Amino acid sequence: MFESLTAKLTDVFARLRGRGMLSEEDVASGLREIRRALLEADVHYKVAKELIERIREKAVGEAVLESLTPGQQLIKIIRNELAETMGGGRATLSLDRRPAVVLLVGLQGSGKTTTAAKLAALLKKEGRKPVLAAADVVRPAAIDQLEKLGAQVDVPVVSRPGFAPPEIAAAAADWAAGSLCDVVLVDTAGRLQIDDEMMGELEAMVAKTEPSEVLLVADAMTGQEAVNVAGAFDERLGLTGIVLTKLDGDARGGAALSIRYTTGRPIVYVGTGEKIDGIEPFHPQRMADRILGMGDVVTLIEQAEERIDREKADGLVKRLRRNRLTLQDFLEQLEEMQKLGPVSTILERLPGAARLRSSSDSDEEAEMKRALAILRSMTVEERLNPSIIGGSRKKRIARGSGTKVRDVNRVLSRFEEAKRALKLVGGRRGKGRSPLDMLEAS
Repeated sequence: MFESLTAKLTDVFARLRGRGMLSEEDVASGLREIRRALLEADVHYKVAKELIERIREKAVGEAVLESLTPGQQLIKIIRNELAETMGGGRATLSLDRRPAVVLLVGLQGSGKTTTAAKLAALLKKEGRKPVLAAADVVRPAAIDQLEKLGAQVDVPVVSRPGFAPPEIAAAAADWAAGSLCDVVLVDTAGRLQIDDEMMGELEAMVAKTEPSEVLLVADAMTGQEAVNVAGAFDERLGLTGIVLTKLDGDARGGAALSIRYTTGRPIVYVGTGEKIDGIEPFHPQRMADRILGMGDVVTLIEQAEERIDREKADGLVKRLRRNRLTLQDFLEQLEEMQKLGPVSTILERLPGAARLRSSSDSDEEAEMKRALAILRSMTVEERLNPSIIGGSRKKRIARGSGTKVRDVNRVLSRFEEAKRALKLVGGRRGKGRSPLDMLEAS
């Protein structure tokens, strides 16, 4: 996400920091490069132009040019203006009505069905009782897909074969009221904004259900086209918010930076992966930090607190303090790390990640998968007592994991390095470094 833009902005900031005091020409030159980077990231040209002008107005003044750290002051201004362009603060759903109807609309293939299930799972965690409405009667197997996803997140799905979409949405709202469910998430068929008949169907659905929210589900990878789509849907339906999907696959990030500013509608959630938990609230300040290569440690901590098994973590700390690290611990920590997403996603949330990522994402993921396969191919006895792993056992583990003996040796070697390091650190401070850190560092 934003990989190309972040790399270019990081280079600009490094040069500005290295100049000490800045002149107006230094600022102007830096802003020209930033504007070029924004346009290359598929940011709408009007958004890029106005953003740069706002930065220029605040940057060319005593507060920056006469500051002891002008480079840092300029970066702070850019961060704040980026966040303001994306909405300033976090936008939340208005779900006061019982039940509150939420229509999910958008082009075909934007991810509405999956997003409906993701939102249902997220709202359940927040204490809501959602229901899914299968109002996509156009796409083959759309209802079956929604029913499978509903079962996966343990949320009921209301479908009415033979009914028109507006009637299906209204029936789902009636069912929810009778079943004490408080949110109805309506999955609708994908349609082009120029298809007058299909857009009229959505207008009829809005009139019949009086939804609390009309959310456009937009594919971030379509860039500026997502902005055009949002404007057209907003004109016909009166959007209340936007969900940007596939943001994890958009290395440019133009849609995220443009859509709020051009439509006036807030980005409420962003899709960050294919799994059912691959969705998160959109925080403009945090996103600005990620774009500027400052990471997003707050979100990483929130996800760790939510997904990582606290008992396992506490048990590991106790074993580390007693210097009793095993390969079983390695396996469990790698599995816990997987819950936070791909290695590339974790690095992206760490400050300075743009400089840390020396190898490709595919190499990082491949190394992780190899280590997991090797550790899972071992018996419990081998993981608890690695000293018994001789030549014949290594060959068996390599065959079972689809790797080579040298790969098994590499994992064992890193494990021994971790044990030695933990023994030294533990002797000095009474606690050790995570074995996962050692595995990733090598």
